[in-house]
Amino acid sequence: MDGTPHRIDVRLDELLARRGLTLAALAERVGVTVANLSVLKNGRARAIRFTTLTALCEQLGCQPGELLTLGTAAQPEPPPGAGHDEGGAARGDRDGPAGGR
Repeated sequence: MDGTPHRIDVRLDELLARRGLTLAALAERVGVTVANLSVLKNGRARAIRFTTLTALCEQLGCQPGELLTLGTAAQPEPPPGAGHDEGGAARGDRDGPAGGR
């Protein structure tokens, strides 16, 4: 991988809430650790096995597309100082905040 963050949104919180399940209960039913399920829930997982995805969907009564969705493109971080009103240059005042010298 090139270090680019993924854009997959994991909707595990929503599905758990709708079904009245806890993360611990789901982990036990699926046969994974709470820690691994937490990594998935928080969007930090780099991969998921199809067998795990299948078990999650079976226990949650959902389709994979209800659990995993493609999010919007991440906005690049602006360079330091960009967008700040430092001397008025962002407003187009070339001479700074005083409007002249």
